Amino acid sequence: MSKEINNVTIDVEAVQELDGAHAFYKEALELLVQSGAKFLVGGGFALDMYTGIKRATKDLDIFCKAGECPRILKTFGESGYDTQMTDARWLAKAMKGDNLVDLIFNNPGSLCPVDDRWFEHAVEGELYGIKVRFMPAEELIWCKLYVQNRERYDGSDINHIILRYGDKLDWNRLWTYTERHWQLLLAQFLSFQFVYPSERDIIPRWLMDELLLRAKEQYEVETPVEKICRGPFIDQTQYGPDITEWDYKVVTIRTI
Repeated sequence: MSKEINNVTIDVEAVQELDGAHAFYKEALELLVQSGAKFLVGGGFALDMYTGIKRATKDLDIFCKAGECPRILKTFGESGYDTQMTDARWLAKAMKGDNLVDLIFNNPGSLCPVDDRWFEHAVEGELYGIKVRFMPAEELIWCKLYVQNRERYDGSDINHIILRYGDKLDWNRLWTYTERHWQLLLAQFLSFQFVYPSERDIIPRWLMDELLLRAKEQYEVETPVEKICRGPFIDQTQYGPDITEWDYKVVTIRTI
C-alpha cells in the first residue's frame, strides 16, 4: 500500500516495517542493558558511528565474548524471544517475528574472537536514547577485511572508515590484529589509494612501507610446500572447488 504526501509517494508498509524494526532494536537494547550483559553494538550502527553513513539494517549486530553468549541467549529466551545457537564457532540469534538480533563472538573463519581488548577500546555512544558502547573502529576494520564474498564485499565500508575516522585510528593496534594476514591489509590500502588519491597520506607511511617491503621480501624465500587455499577465510562458498576438486587445503587440514 502506498500513499502520496506532498507529491511524494510513500510506501506505507515499508515505513511500518521499518518502524517495527526500530522498536524491536530499542527493546532488545533495553533488555541487554537491564540484564547487565557485557556487549558491544556493531554492524550498520557502528559504521554510522564512525562514518556518518546511515544504512537500512536488516538486523541488530551485537558483539560479545563467547562465554557470555549463552547467558545473553538465556536472557532473550526468558523474555519471549526465539533463540538459536546458529554456529557454535561464531554466531547465535534472538528473534521475534521477522526481526532479528545477531549475537556475534567471532567471525566465520574463527579469526576474530571477541576478547577484553574490544571492551577496553570501545567507544561510548547512544542508540535509540540508550547509552551503549560501540565496537572499536580497529576491530570493525579487522572483521570486515575477511568479508569478501561474491554476495557481499565490505571493502567500501573499510575505505569509508579510513576516510572519515583515520585520524583517530590506532594504527599500531590495527597492525597487531592484521599482521598475520598482511596481504589483505595491503590490498585494502591500495584500494583506498585508488579510490581516494588525494587522501593517500591518511594511511601512515611507516605502515605502508612495511607492507610493501613484505610484498617484496616474500619473493626471496621458497613458496610453501603445502598447496594451501586461504580463500575460505574471506568467502565461505566460492572456493569450494579448490578444496574438493583441486586438492588444496585450508590451512593444514582438509575441511570441505
